[in-house]
Amino acid sequence: MKKTLSASALFLATCLPMSALAQSTYWLQVEAQPSLREGQERARAYAGAFDDVNGFALSSGWYAISLGPYSREDAERLRRELRFENLIPRDAYIVDGSRFRQQFWPVGASSRTAAPVPLEPQSGEGSTIVLNLPEAGEGAETAETAIEAPAFVPDETPAQARRSEARLSRAEKRELQTALQWEGHYKAAIDGSFGAGTRRAMEAYQIAEGLPPTGVLTTAQREKLLSDYRREVAELGLTRVLDDTALIEIDLPLGMVELDRYEAPFAHYNAKDPDSPVRALLISEPGTPDTLAGLYDVMQTLDIVPLSGERKLGRNSFTIEGEGSEIRSYTYVRHEDGVLKGFTLVWPTGDDNRFERVREAMRASFTPFGNRAMPQSLGARREDQAVDLLAGLEIRKPTRSRSGFYINVAGTVLTTAEAVRGCDQVTLDESTLAQVALEDEELGIAVLTPQDELAPIAYADFSTLPPQLRSEVAVAGYSYEGLLGAPTLTYGTLDDLRGLQGEETRQRLALAALPGDIGGPVFDSGGAVVGLLLPQPEAGGRKLPADVSFAVPAEAIAKALAARGLRLHDAEGVDGRMHPEDLSGLAADMTVLVSCWN
Repeated sequence: MKKTLSASALFLATCLPMSALAQSTYWLQVEAQPSLREGQERARAYAGAFDDVNGFALSSGWYAISLGPYSREDAERLRRELRFENLIPRDAYIVDGSRFRQQFWPVGASSRTAAPVPLEPQSGEGSTIVLNLPEAGEGAETAETAIEAPAFVPDETPAQARRSEARLSRAEKRELQTALQWEGHYKAAIDGSFGAGTRRAMEAYQIAEGLPPTGVLTTAQREKLLSDYRREVAELGLTRVLDDTALIEIDLPLGMVELDRYEAPFAHYNAKDPDSPVRALLISEPGTPDTLAGLYDVMQTLDIVPLSGERKLGRNSFTIEGEGSEIRSYTYVRHEDGVLKGFTLVWPTGDDNRFERVREAMRASFTPFGNRAMPQSLGARREDQAVDLLAGLEIRKPTRSRSGFYINVAGTVLTTAEAVRGCDQVTLDESTLAQVALEDEELGIAVLTPQDELAPIAYADFSTLPPQLRSEVAVAGYSYEGLLGAPTLTYGTLDDLRGLQGEETRQRLALAALPGDIGGPVFDSGGAVVGLLLPQPEAGGRKLPADVSFAVPAEAIAKALAARGLRLHDAEGVDGRMHPEDLSGLAADMTVLVSCWN
């Protein structure tokens, strides 16, 4: 009958002389399994990497997986080579096959003793190869089988790949390990020795490329790996830089950045492409551990350091990782001998694999030298000085900033729903991240809880009585959205206990507020909170006078929050007028800058 032969079996049949096949009586036994199922699973796994896998039942009842057959000399040579390359177990050994019984692998094989039969070429253009085998015996397949060769044929069989790999020099093997490391698959030493770690890295690379994971790269796979690695390295232009102004030696991607200027404490290496966000900073300034902690805080205010990402401040060093929707950055600084030195790398989000390798190269090569920093007078008299610039770097600015105020000892903050709507992150005083615990869209209020524990100096006492009409009120708020660094008081009067349409959940104030004041507490003359300032409402195309403002009454706030299990502190027996200085101090202690970041 006729059966087809697989491409790997065909390779063995055509590469070994007929006399060698007939005379070879030794096998390299790599494993034995206690059951047929386990034996078939392991044979299938080995067949993914080797062409000459065979499986036999043993007289002991176990099932052996072997490579062969070979001459004794070839079997010994192959055993040494494969053990050295960690491709087979260390206890694999040579057998003569005398204990082999029924063959179970390859599936459908008739017998290990079947004599080799010459190939009959199939005429025509079809890709099916047909091999004449002896007539099937009992238990063998009886139907004719034909398997079409796949359209894609690997450049090498696993056996050919191993032979081509063996011809590599140690330097070529080291470059392959470096390329595998560049791709993120290899973590061990670059030593030119292909051990278990290198094999696992090769498997990982093949899986990432959608290839069979044999643990041995073919010539074409090696060429692609090296070509991609060399192209990326050339594009990045990683070059050792000796910056004798910052007094730092480091690898920088000079294919993408170039030195622009020095502006203490930074050496600015900006992108060659004006549309690229890639940039690098070298950081160099004198200081102490306290200076290090201050720089740690300052760096997090910069636009090139997104809010999200891991931060670590130690005694003598810090790292800051920024993760944003458009850019990512990494900063490392350490203090040594009275000097702070470090670097920052910025790259576009989505190009993480490549630039994380650059970051690792920069960290590994970073070497401060000398016992001094760059002159701190460099760049001190820039013509474009501005409050939103720090040494030529833009300070990160929120989408908007509003006001809020503490309502309990736990640091819970009350503000407006408008202040936190559509924000990726919300901060309190630009330093503490906060979560939106609840929103009441009808009243227009929101409650924030800080991620870190806070202990406010003061929190709101809410008035239990309706305020007196036409009485004097004051709003505490960050009128200029944090520019002044402290809240201000804006005075006015309570014009109406209802809104323009008669709404009982609104108070109308004669008070000229600014956008930054929105969300701030409305105080009566005794320092009790009688409301929360709201943004001006939509007026159907009408523009309201600048001195018309609106607030949510304290009574409506208390009722809404109590329904959600949050009780407010009542101002008990507060009477009389608080001195303006005392009211200003109270406002400063309990009012918070609420910032929305995107």
